[in-house]
Amino acid sequence: MRKHVFLLVSVAALFTAPAALSHLDSDNFHLSYRQSVFAVLAANFGPMTSMIKGERPWDGKAFVGYAEDLNNAAKLNVMRGFAPGTSGGKTRAKPAVWKNQDDVNAKWEDLRTASAALLAASKGDDRAAIVDAFKKTGGTCKACHDDYKTKEYLN
Repeated sequence: MRKHVFLLVSVAALFTAPAALSHLDSDNFHLSYRQSVFAVLAANFGPMTSMIKGERPWDGKAFVGYAEDLNNAAKLNVMRGFAPGTSGGKTRAKPAVWKNQDDVNAKWEDLRTASAALLAASKGDDRAAIVDAFKKTGGTCKACHDDYKTKEYLN
């Protein structure tokens, strides 16, 4: 029985591993890494935005889930994706990112702090506190985008 389970898990891993890695650019791992981190942030921030704006029905349990995932993504070391010499590729990161690493890192820390506060607020029943924490978290994103992200892709 154990051999069958091991075989089944091994076969499943063989078939799913390529799909999990298919979005990675092996020639530009840093670009793939940072874009993946930001995609996860957006995938969680978007549904929360829709709930806050009333474009989607409020679902407190789902909101907490998105806030948890956002908070976890903010814990990742995004600066790994902005290592010196990794500015090439199709990106919307302005060249200033690589010149102002301390500021970018400080802004990422602001996101970490704000997303933790958003998670804490989302677990309560005070909708005004949730909205306030959400706006503060969005403000940390905007602060970085204003200085370090273009609207159009470069390269």
